[in-house]
Amino acid sequence: MAIHKTAHPVSESRRPARERILLTAHDLFYREGIRGTGIDRIIAESGVTKVTFYRHYPSKNALIEAYLDYRHGQWMDWFQDALRRHGGGVEAIVPALQEWFTKPDFRGCAFINTMGEMGAALPETVQWLQRHKASIRKVIENLLPAGIGRKPTADAIALGIDGAVVRAAGGEIASALKGLSLLIVCLDRAYRYRQKNEGMGDGRPR
Repeated sequence: MAIHKTAHPVSESRRPARERILLTAHDLFYREGIRGTGIDRIIAESGVTKVTFYRHYPSKNALIEAYLDYRHGQWMDWFQDALRRHGGGVEAIVPALQEWFTKPDFRGCAFINTMGEMGAALPETVQWLQRHKASIRKVIENLLPAGIGRKPTADAIALGIDGAVVRAAGGEIASALKGLSLLIVCLDRAYRYRQKNEGMGDGRPR
């Protein structure tokens, strides 16, 4: 999976300090939560001094935004790659997500989690959530053939994905995947049926 996971302690690597801080924060924020992770722990585990930390990230909020930016890029790259590996098309969504759901470090959607923790204190997290979800919807839209109703169909599938992610994070992976699969099949069939009928005319008397 392309989403970053350190293979060994970040502090032992030769990465630049800024990158070590970010990768350490990424792992801790996602695994243990934003509020559950203090700056001192990030400093210790990334192997930098406090002065170095604040030179790169003047505040915890700045680090949170960098984390979301990094996570967005990593996750979207992984998602699109997984869709291609599973054949493309909306039928690739469920097996792609199954890869993610069954990873030992799966903790749900980082953007939903962060907004839930920090939404009121850091409104930018809401903007990041919206940006991330819009990117997912666009990818899904591109999996569907062009036609009337493509965007709302993609919106509905994306909504189903959000529900499946939450359910899977609660430990109900099998039911999350089964429910999402059924939803996608129904929406895809309805969309294609509409395209077929639209191609035959609007049905109005002549």
